[in-house]
Amino acid sequence: MKKATRKRVYDILIAEKYKLEMEIKNLPAIKIKEEAMEEEKPPTVGYTVKINSYGWDQSDKFVKIYITLNGVQQLPAENVQVHFTERSFDLLVKNLNGKNYSMTFNNLLKPISVEGSSRKIKTDMILVLCKKKQDEKWDCLTQVEKESKEKDGCVVKMERSKRSAAWNHFTKISEDAVRCKLCSGELKYAKSTGSMLNHLKLKHPFLSCDTESRNQAALTAFISGNSRKCTAEREEQLTELLCTMITTDMLPVSVIEGSGFRALMNFVEPEYNVPVRQTITLRLEKCYEACVKSLRQKLDKAVQVAFTTDCWTALTTESYMTITCHYIENWELRSSVLQTESLAERHTAENLAAKLNTAVDRWGLAGRVLACVHDNASNIVLANTPRYVAWESISCFAHTLQLAISDGFSVSRVECAVTAARKLVAHFHHSPVATKALERKQIQLQVHQHSLIQSSKTCWNSVYDMFERLSEQRWAITAVLSDSNVTKQSDARMLQLQDEHWQLIEDLLPVLSTLKCATTVMSAEQSALISNIYPICNSLLQTHLKSEASAENATVTAFKSAVSCSLERHMTPSDPEITGKPALIASLLDPRHKHLRFLSPVVQVAAKAKLLELASRLEIEELPSAGAELRGAEPDELEEPPLKKKTSAIVMLLGEGYTEKENEDAVEKELEDYFREPCLSLESSPLEWWKMNGQRFPRLAKLANSYLCIPGTSVPAERVFSNAGLTVNRLRSRLTPEHVNMLIFLNKNKQ
Repeated sequence: MKKATRKRVYDILIAEKYKLEMEIKNLPAIKIKEEAMEEEKPPTVGYTVKINSYGWDQSDKFVKIYITLNGVQQLPAENVQVHFTERSFDLLVKNLNGKNYSMTFNNLLKPISVEGSSRKIKTDMILVLCKKKQDEKWDCLTQVEKESKEKDGCVVKMERSKRSAAWNHFTKISEDAVRCKLCSGELKYAKSTGSMLNHLKLKHPFLSCDTESRNQAALTAFISGNSRKCTAEREEQLTELLCTMITTDMLPVSVIEGSGFRALMNFVEPEYNVPVRQTITLRLEKCYEACVKSLRQKLDKAVQVAFTTDCWTALTTESYMTITCHYIENWELRSSVLQTESLAERHTAENLAAKLNTAVDRWGLAGRVLACVHDNASNIVLANTPRYVAWESISCFAHTLQLAISDGFSVSRVECAVTAARKLVAHFHHSPVATKALERKQIQLQVHQHSLIQSSKTCWNSVYDMFERLSEQRWAITAVLSDSNVTKQSDARMLQLQDEHWQLIEDLLPVLSTLKCATTVMSAEQSALISNIYPICNSLLQTHLKSEASAENATVTAFKSAVSCSLERHMTPSDPEITGKPALIASLLDPRHKHLRFLSPVVQVAAKAKLLELASRLEIEELPSAGAELRGAEPDELEEPPLKKKTSAIVMLLGEGYTEKENEDAVEKELEDYFREPCLSLESSPLEWWKMNGQRFPRLAKLANSYLCIPGTSVPAERVFSNAGLTVNRLRSRLTPEHVNMLIFLNKNKQ
């Protein structure tokens, strides 16, 4: 290989070397000392033992005979001999524990192929493989065995088969046919008397009483044609199940008008009249109204809620905006889809904010929406500012991470490697010849038979999946590109990844694996709480994206630096201003992250002071003061103020704010006790902890109930796309936006 100057020759040699190494690795251990073999000569053979016990089975091509002989695997191969003929075979085992063993099979049931037959030696067993000349099933091994079975079993079979009373009127004329004694009609017989009973029932009804026996009651009852009546109650249940099927599987309402569906229902329930489309639509609308009423009752009890929202376009080029709502009920996180509305107007910040405010008014959530999670598009970011709405704006962490990693992929060398990898994968996806060749090379090189994965520009995770699969299939790919019968030399030179690209892929995979893990955690349905954002962000910045020793690949260092800079720019983890953000407050209220060790001491102190302020404000708001009644009174009532009460001596001495100071001390003590508690393990649920300890920390529990319902990403809204894409397509262009909203609402909010 050192003398190879051409890259293509070098690649061929590398592939062949890898193939030879795999073959050598799989070879069994070989005894190489002939002198030792001569010294261990077996003793003189005494006599021959005839083998009588064996087992056998068959496949489509072979009849397999299993003979058990202890220690047979220790004999030389030439000591186990099998001689095949077209109708027989002889087995001879020489010198096994001082004895010879023999077995002879003559007059086999069917002819075998002498050339294709063989024997295999396994541990304590010999396997004789007789290849069939024709792909037919063997009932036994020899012709003699078959004749013996037929002679001994014929009477028994007929006696068993005549247990049914139908045999009183039928005669068996062959293995698969019977004849009626009354009308000489011939019927097919498949080891069942059902066709005979049907014949007697239809052609000779006067014999029905004779043919029915006690053990045939269930069968004759079925033959009699008695069917279940479809009552009004059952009809109502079936209609409800049809509506449930449509909403659960996101089917079009027109499915009930299909001829195949109606034929199925006619067979399953003949007396059921399948409703028309208009009836099912009305039923679905009633279900929608009931579901809306149920969800409204639940939301009325929620202390605070959070929104996630995203816009998407259906295959019909119609735009929609989905809003999901998240809240805590009995310390369990609940999520519901509020609405999926059509966006006929431009996607400006004013129009998007109007949709959000309309949803708040429609569901009676004014003053109770704490935050809205959205992507980083400029229009939706502007729509969630105080100019338009009354809640906090939170950028989707998964989308922020996507932007940061995309900045890392913009590093020139990484970008070149990604582009070259995409081009290579595209070649195999577009060439059936190359794909089949890759499958053959995978078998030869004994690597996993996996297909290559193409990356998507909108999902960085796919780049990691593409790199991982290319690394796994590297030598199989190289072997295909080096085969001139499959790939042209010009194409191979253009497609083959350079050595520096392969090395960069190997070096990038551990970093990308960590980033994918962070994305997976924040995209989970239940664990994607906003409280995880800053702990994960700081762990990436301080540990996983830190440059290692000087031996690290310079391109990997540049990639880490680009991702870190972008992440710091978007998240600003060292800025003291983040203490007022819901994500950091949620981390304080999460028993797993309340220590805030991932932040600087200055930010920790500021964050705890902010939490104290929120808890104190909550206490002041909930405990009405002497002037609260005046603040809530009507203007007319305030025209005549009440007489001023006389101040007592104790109040004059200690001051009116004496008890308020005591309340502040109680809030501080509650916070101190909370932070003194040991942190929860990362695998535990913070909501379960608050369910058990909420009464001990009543003020903080109310804050936790509000902040821990906020998701860290807008993934809940984006998950609607997959099902909605099936609902709104060109085959269902008749769906109105109202019905799109109805079907998605029922599907996502089903109990």
